[in-house]
Amino acid sequence: MAVFSQSLVARTKFTLTHASRRYIRVQQHWNAVPNSSRQIPTEAGLANVEARSANQLAEERTDLATTRTLMAADRTLMAWTRTALSMISFGFTIYKLLEGFREAGVHLAHPHSPRTIGLFLTGLGTISMVLGTTEYWRLIVSLREYHPVSVCRPTFFVALIMALSGSFLFMSIIVRLL
Repeated sequence: MAVFSQSLVARTKFTLTHASRRYIRVQQHWNAVPNSSRQIPTEAGLANVEARSANQLAEERTDLATTRTLMAADRTLMAWTRTALSMISFGFTIYKLLEGFREAGVHLAHPHSPRTIGLFLTGLGTISMVLGTTEYWRLIVSLREYHPVSVCRPTFFVALIMALSGSFLFMSIIVRLL
């Protein structure tokens, strides 16, 4: 019980110390701000001296909404990429593993099962990567109507590389290059 209360006291001291340091930083910042740009307290709360028009606020909010939508599209494409990478790598690994068993003389129920399983999973991963990249491209094109958005985004390039490598692995299983 004493250990628990000591750790509680230590955490409380840390929290109070942290809060007091933050309060001091806020006070220092407030004192460093010139009087002309400080917010003036009013009856309704704090009012900004430099009021912006409704059009300026709407434009800022639209820019922020576009940025949020673009970040959501990036996260979605990364999820597609993660899923496709899992399927492609698992399909290729199963193909190589079962192919190694077959070459070692282990009898498989179906002699073409390594190739079939590898083709299925690698093809499914490649198709999902192409679909995710296409969906991302269409969203970027639709966002360009409202806001200038660059297609040169890292997630898009990673998705293109994944789609090309998945296609290469799919074709190598068909032709048995690897």
